[in-house]
Amino acid sequence: MSTFMLAGMVFFIALGAPIAIAILAASIGGAAFFANLPLVLVAQKLMTTIDSFPLMAIPFFILAGNLMEAGGISRRLVEFAKALVGGVQGGLAASCVLTCMIFASVSGSSVATTFAIGAIIIPAMIKHGYPKSFGASLQATSAELGVIIPPSIPLILYGVSAEVSIGELFVGGIGPGLLIGAALIAFVLVYCRIHGWGKDDHVGRLPILAATKEAAWALVMPVIIIGGIYQGVFTPTEASVVAVVYALVVGTVVYRAISWRDLIGVLRRSVIASTIIMFVIAAAGLFSFLITRAGVPAAISAWITTVVSDPAMFLLAVNVFLFLVGMFIETSAAIIVLAPILAPIAISYGVDPVHFGLIMVVNLALGMITPPFGVNLFAACQVAQVPLERIIKHLVPFVLVIVACLMIITYVPDLTLFFRNLAY
Repeated sequence: MSTFMLAGMVFFIALGAPIAIAILAASIGGAAFFANLPLVLVAQKLMTTIDSFPLMAIPFFILAGNLMEAGGISRRLVEFAKALVGGVQGGLAASCVLTCMIFASVSGSSVATTFAIGAIIIPAMIKHGYPKSFGASLQATSAELGVIIPPSIPLILYGVSAEVSIGELFVGGIGPGLLIGAALIAFVLVYCRIHGWGKDDHVGRLPILAATKEAAWALVMPVIIIGGIYQGVFTPTEASVVAVVYALVVGTVVYRAISWRDLIGVLRRSVIASTIIMFVIAAAGLFSFLITRAGVPAAISAWITTVVSDPAMFLLAVNVFLFLVGMFIETSAAIIVLAPILAPIAISYGVDPVHFGLIMVVNLALGMITPPFGVNLFAACQVAQVPLERIIKHLVPFVLVIVACLMIITYVPDLTLFFRNLAY
């Protein structure tokens, strides 16, 4: 059955079907023709997969990100980041990374970060003489932080699938997120100096005090969200609701940038994005249930433990495998299908499940910026109005930077577990 389902999924993807449809069609075929399960059970499993309290955070974080964009919060964050690091050559490019780090600490979505920040920062970079293709590749890469820095939708999915504390995963994501953000900022400053870009980045830059005052309400938002989770004031799911309320109040009452007409558009975009993600989650949950029922996780675990005896080699093999998977499979689906299989094996090798969760999410996040199905690449290209093939040249160095950070995250577990151990 599992072979039929995998072949069916690949077949439908090759035909150009959306990933959720491909997974669902393969799962229904496997359930009906091989597992002899009634189709009513298929419908029940689809429903029970998304009938989860932690998963409620996903639509709320998506809505919070869209409210931040519509309410002028993202624009103020860009101005604040420019004031901090925009005074040096390449500072505008560095401010792209810094803004994405701040925005990611509330939105939890890399695609939302790409559209919200990219619509502001990419035109500004082009105006300052940066190549359009470089701006698009930098934005796509920086937005990857949206799934690493907490709160993170993929971390929520991993926590639900592998039965790991989402709060611990959120706190554990701080170290890897800061590492990748700092590495990207250092790299772009050197890269821009080598190519002679960004010599006039200081033009139009606000003084730090004025930019901080303008962005004060926006900067308080991630402090409330992350601080509340860290201090145990509210759960990650409750934090998503707090983020929505805060973004709505700031956008409508404080900045007065959101009208009732704008709010309808924000809600519409959020509903569509949430529905797509939840559909993928439901289909992937059914797929995971069927392959688990067929004994695939146990078989894979037995094979891996026979072939690989060293934890370091296991982690290296997992990194290579997940990197390849991330290139072809949507992140949410990959996590829900693979986390229940790989997490128990990692634990058997003595790998902390929180540490392994960050390894998995960072790996699959790479798939968002690698062809052929890099969702961040398509979003950034749409914002910059540039063909995908034109940004590959600038994209390769960014991928190498993320890979180097991934190796550090993999083999220096304290980077992930330090903050987790402090909080828990």
